[in-house]
Amino acid sequence: MTTVTAPTNKPAAFPAGIAIGAILAVSALASAFLFWLVYAHHAPDAYNMRLRFLPALNALFNGLSAIALICGFMLIKRKRVAAHRAAMLTAFGFSTLFLISYITNHWLHGDMRFPGPHNAIWMAYIVILISHITLSVVALPLVLITFFLALTRRFNTHRKVARWTYPIWLYVSVTGVIVGAMLAGWHG
Repeated sequence: MTTVTAPTNKPAAFPAGIAIGAILAVSALASAFLFWLVYAHHAPDAYNMRLRFLPALNALFNGLSAIALICGFMLIKRKRVAAHRAAMLTAFGFSTLFLISYITNHWLHGDMRFPGPHNAIWMAYIVILISHITLSVVALPLVLITFFLALTRRFNTHRKVARWTYPIWLYVSVTGVIVGAMLAGWHG
């Protein structure tokens, strides 16, 4: 006769220090690549008119990620763990699709500058953009660490880190939509 045991909250044996170090290293490399892509890479003129819908797609993916994050937060508050997990994986999926679309857009088209006059709207755009970029660099390793902690069943630490991850990730997702809308508004 076999005995079925209930799952435990015992952490997996994988060393957290090694995983977190690897996540930080990968995040630093990804941030360096994105910095190069946005500020140093020169997009080829031959692709200038291709895939012009990508900025709108980026905003859509950011918006869907924000919705999934809010749903995940509400679900965990109601102790609906499986649904929370599904919502957070959905948010991660949309953020991943955003990153792929963002890289493709910048590879093909380069950096898009705010074309409007340098007035109060431009200043608001710059403040939002700087905070968005800064916190996106912070969000990447935080999201990956939070997922690692959940996947390795380190739920106490996961909850502590997620308290920081959630608002930063949500802010980055929402401000990504705002930045995209501000650029689209001026570009028509």
